[in-house]
Amino acid sequence: MRWRESWRADPAGRAVINNHYTRQSPDSAQFVPPGRCVVLVIHEAREREVALWITSWPYPQYVKHAWPGAWVCSAFRNQLRDASGRAVHQSSGLITEAIAGTCWYWTPPAEGMITFVDPTKILPKRDPGRCFLRAGFHVAGKAPGCSCTPGPSAAQDGKPCLHLPVSAMPPPRAPLGAQADLGLG
Repeated sequence: MRWRESWRADPAGRAVINNHYTRQSPDSAQFVPPGRCVVLVIHEAREREVALWITSWPYPQYVKHAWPGAWVCSAFRNQLRDASGRAVHQSSGLITEAIAGTCWYWTPPAEGMITFVDPTKILPKRDPGRCFLRAGFHVAGKAPGCSCTPGPSAAQDGKPCLHLPVSAMPPPRAPLGAQADLGLG
């Protein structure tokens, strides 16, 4: 596991999220949507922040999309590059590990996990969200046999929605620095 446990106002996470297209208020203390969350970061040598993952689990009554019970990948950024500009860490592998870390904290909801990709805000690619597709996600509403089908393939604002069913999630793995629940509460 390369991910380290973090929190919604971690300065290390803020340093990474300020470079993400979803960031609405750069440098505000908190950078995670309201509700339940898992925030994970990766550091390299000399405490350089290189990756950030945010799983949000909004309360269904506050959701304005077609997947009210699902976990949401609110942000993923993998920014460590080698001299040629290629990512040092394979993004699909980081996504799989981050989902395993999220599964360590919570039992996956029946709706699985979703993420939205804005193709107008990322570098032009053949398949927007390709790293998510390689990690097992599919375009929502278009996978035969999946609980998300039939259903919308995009949010109301037109951003494509990618879905990961519970059956495709990796087994739970503790992120670095995570502490086990003592079961006292």
